[in-house]
Amino acid sequence: MRVTKGAKIATGTALLALGVAACGGGGGGGGSSSGGGDNPRAATGTVFIRGCEPQTGFVPGNINETCGGTINDFVYSKLVKYNSDTAAPELDQAESIETTDNKVWTIKLKSGLKWTDGTPVTAKNYVDAWNYTAYSPNAQLGSSWFADIKGFDKVNTEDPDGPDGPKEAPKPETDKLSGLEVVDDLTFKVTLNNPIAVFRTKLGYSTFSALPDAFFKDPKGFAQKPVTNGPFKFVQWDHNSQIIVEANPDYAGPEKPKVKKIVYKMYKDDNAAYADLVSNNLDFTELIPPSALAGDKWKTDLGDRAIDGQQGVIQTVTFPLYDKEFGGNADFRKAVSMAIDRQTITDKIFNKGRSPINGWVSPIVEGFKDGACGELCTYDPAKAKEYLAKAKAAGYTPPAEFPIWSNADGTHKEWIEATVNSINQAFGADAGVKFVHKDMPTFAELRDTITQHKIKGAFRTGWQMDYPHIENFMNPLYKTGASSNDGLYSNKALDAKLHEADTATDPAQSNALYQEAEAMLQQDMPAIPLWSYGLQAGTSKWVTGVKVTPFGELDPLSIAIKEA
Repeated sequence: MRVTKGAKIATGTALLALGVAACGGGGGGGGSSSGGGDNPRAATGTVFIRGCEPQTGFVPGNINETCGGTINDFVYSKLVKYNSDTAAPELDQAESIETTDNKVWTIKLKSGLKWTDGTPVTAKNYVDAWNYTAYSPNAQLGSSWFADIKGFDKVNTEDPDGPDGPKEAPKPETDKLSGLEVVDDLTFKVTLNNPIAVFRTKLGYSTFSALPDAFFKDPKGFAQKPVTNGPFKFVQWDHNSQIIVEANPDYAGPEKPKVKKIVYKMYKDDNAAYADLVSNNLDFTELIPPSALAGDKWKTDLGDRAIDGQQGVIQTVTFPLYDKEFGGNADFRKAVSMAIDRQTITDKIFNKGRSPINGWVSPIVEGFKDGACGELCTYDPAKAKEYLAKAKAAGYTPPAEFPIWSNADGTHKEWIEATVNSINQAFGADAGVKFVHKDMPTFAELRDTITQHKIKGAFRTGWQMDYPHIENFMNPLYKTGASSNDGLYSNKALDAKLHEADTATDPAQSNALYQEAEAMLQQDMPAIPLWSYGLQAGTSKWVTGVKVTPFGELDPLSIAIKEA
């Protein structure tokens, strides 16, 4: 999904702030776009933001996608937050996070913190939440994030033959991590299996959130309407329509919300969202559709309401390695990669709003090294055919029709159709396999099919950094059993190299080891790197001060309603 801490983080991302032009006119969804008069947002203090349907609800340890993750970041505060300008880690709910050896960490909370039901935020809330998420019978998507904590092997057991197999995972020995200890109401201690310098940085990721006592009384109900502790409190979720949050009057952070309410409007496609943005019926979107990127039409449409910059997001295509038919073999996956003309697609479809990448890591994060993919990410139809022939010679017969799946409520049709056309042209008419684009109605449905390991074909995957460090693009995606390892890739040599990088105490050495691990992905090509995202976003004329973070998200504390 998206987030980290330890070594110094320098993304090189400049402040992305926008002061919107003078107001005027009405506004639908809050007023129409024509005419003059006062700002229609001022009466209610409500702004309207593009949203999408979350996959699982709002239990932080069970979220690993951006639709739920974005709102999660608005309503939950964590031990650590990431600076909205630089993404550098800063203390949030934590008063201090101390260690002398990067193995034993003592975390002290600030006093006076509250949940939206009025109960205090305590050290026990954090320990209970982490234990719940780590305990494998609870089937939380974020459980693997706690694998570094002592005792994880006693609370989390692997399913011996996968979710569809006849055997069940053995019951864990205990439901509590031995590496977690409540010291007092505001202090807890974390003991890791090995020293990990980046551990502090990770603590801003949503999986490391606390959970109030109310959660344990009704986990399913809580997922639909949570009690939270962030700058906004949860109000309601009308599925596939909207999610509403309101400013939290008990929020103890130094910067308070500038609006009373945010409504996340869900759209069946992003062209409709963009049309609402242009007509001032939508106040913010972080996604400009390809139809508006062409010829920089969006800049003409929006003028000084346009926001341009960088973000730590990459696009990939992943293969289901657990599926003999559609997982292919390494040579087949390499053939597909070399058959994709990344430069032409980013130039033509995205009007250069995306940049081809030669590796699996965003260029703006610490530890990035260009060229990790080598020639395998270079468009070369002749070599693509050679690798296809090698794949077949090794015994793999690709299906006659090979889908690349996406979600219809996003703007993926154009680039995936261009991608499958590129592959088919490079392979030739006699290849015995034809790539096609297929989609599912919603992002939530696509993610459910992927996480249940039932998808038949390759599928589009994007990674929005959770924190700007190379580690975040490696461990969650490619380590055996990791939370976002959608293709179920497993390579013991890679796992060992990642462990070596995780436990290195020198930041430079650690980064070099992560880079070595990234280069090892050439061997199996479990996912095909495509391009990194530039930032193209926009606002209505009714709001001001809008800031987009290096994560490509709206900073919810920045948006304000413009005075008439």
